Amino acid sequence: MEQKTKVKIKPKDKPHYVNNAQFSQAVVDYVTDLNGARDACVTLPKVPDYIARCFLKICEGLSHKSNFVRYTYREEMVMDAVENCLKAIENYNLEAATRTGKPNAFAYFTQISWFAFLRRIEKEKKQQDIKMRYMEQASVDLFIDNELGDDQSNQYTIAYVDGLRMRIDEVKEKDSVWKEIVKKERKRRTVKVDSDLTDFIVD
Repeated sequence: MEQKTKVKIKPKDKPHYVNNAQFSQAVVDYVTDLNGARDACVTLPKVPDYIARCFLKICEGLSHKSNFVRYTYREEMVMDAVENCLKAIENYNLEAATRTGKPNAFAYFTQISWFAFLRRIEKEKKQQDIKMRYMEQASVDLFIDNELGDDQSNQYTIAYVDGLRMRIDEVKEKDSVWKEIVKKERKRRTVKVDSDLTDFIVD
């Protein structure tokens, strides 16, 4: 049986590809215009469509990494990240030092997106915990009393609730592990301005 050769896609052919040099220059040009408008006390320019599309590509691309792709609220994570990028561009440091000496907007906004994802995950985990706690504290009798059936039906209900409680315990255990991961991430050494978080991302 012949093995199929896996075709390697070139970076620029990927749907979420962003040319860092072009994107960084566009960000520099926009922030320069923005700062000039502030100094002149005139209407601030809007973020160009090109930059906005790049934000979406960066966030979408990051969300498809194995770190994040399995979350059911991945789309919400992306929208949060795009919103954060649109806010953060006003604070982009034109004089930030990088390894190459050139602006690296891609790395900067990848960091913004990464931490926006973490905040959304933490928020969703808290909401999930609230729901689970409510369900855990709910009386089994309440479920059974609402069942209009025979003893066999009640047995099914009890089995369902028992299984639900086991699931709650599993979720709580995983949640505690995740909280530790988030805590460690935030305590790690300061990420350099031109770091693209490669060490943290799994393809």
